[in-house]
Amino acid sequence: MASGSRGPVLTVFAVLFTTLAVSNFSKPFHLDPSAGFVFFGVKTHGLANAILGPVFGLILIVYAVGIWRMRGWVLPIAAAYAVYVAVNLLLFMIRNAGSHTQPRPGLMLAYIAAAIGVSSGSAILLYRRRAELA
Repeated sequence: MASGSRGPVLTVFAVLFTTLAVSNFSKPFHLDPSAGFVFFGVKTHGLANAILGPVFGLILIVYAVGIWRMRGWVLPIAAAYAVYVAVNLLLFMIRNAGSHTQPRPGLMLAYIAAAIGVSSGSAILLYRRRAELA
């Protein structure tokens, strides 16, 4: 693999973060009240949802661009986002334990595996390839 080349895994991660960014940008426009942005375990509504969804959408676009272009400045974003995802999921599960809004256990486990796998996996892979980042 050429120096600075993303490779297929980081390319997929960049596309996934872009897709998630589009979803976050759309949060304020959902008619379904259960579609609010979750921030540190709390599902937001109203003004908080209208601000936080797009802000995190912008962060994820910047993150995806950093991966796509293999830039060194993406490492702190990758680390911070991986920690945020893990903390956000943990707080959401604690806050909603036993609630009717908690997804079925099988779906929640699949979501947790994907969310932590992609966020932490991209951070780890970028860190391992830090010498290739411009």
